[in-house]
Amino acid sequence: MTDQGLAGMSLFFLLLVMLSAMAVVYVKYDARLKFNQLQKELREQDRLGVEWSRLQLEKNTWSSNSRIEKLARTKLNLQTPKPEQIVYIKVK
Repeated sequence: MTDQGLAGMSLFFLLLVMLSAMAVVYVKYDARLKFNQLQKELREQDRLGVEWSRLQLEKNTWSSNSRIEKLARTKLNLQTPKPEQIVYIKVK
């Protein structure tokens, strides 16, 4: 091989090595971005899980029978009917 042929091949391989290095840098950068996005989404998932638990607890509190009965007695002046006030209906 001539010196010109060796120089051409060396330049070609140098170009391949540089392209490979650039590809490695790009892939590592992209992996870091994706990892950061994953961490952000996991934090959001945790936050939403805590909020969901809090909302479930709040729902259970607001819909508890004792609370509803207390509101019915205080705000609506409802009372439990006396036995003589209860009317039974027979269904055929």
